[in-house]
Amino acid sequence: MTSDSQTPAERVDDENYPAYTMGRAAEILNVTPGFLRRLDEAGLIDPQRSAGGHRRYSRHQLWLAGRARDLLDEGLSLDAACRIIGLEDQLQEARAHRPDGPDDA
Repeated sequence: MTSDSQTPAERVDDENYPAYTMGRAAEILNVTPGFLRRLDEAGLIDPQRSAGGHRRYSRHQLWLAGRARDLLDEGLSLDAACRIIGLEDQLQEARAHRPDGPDDA
């Protein structure tokens, strides 16, 4: 189901629904809007745009940005942080699609 066809109640639980403005996202993460723009430029996050062209972020994108901040705080470069987060995201997705069975452990 796409965001356009979801009811307001369903959107509350959708981690991919772009509910946060740049200012609110920056406030939640305790970062600057410039930091979020850098993540967008680096390709780590791709926020949706409002009709007026303003960036809108989902909870999942906030999680990715928070993870990037943690890695940068540990001394990694933005490029390295983006690669690590991309690999972590791929691993999480692969695990989510893994068949459940006794031989798959």
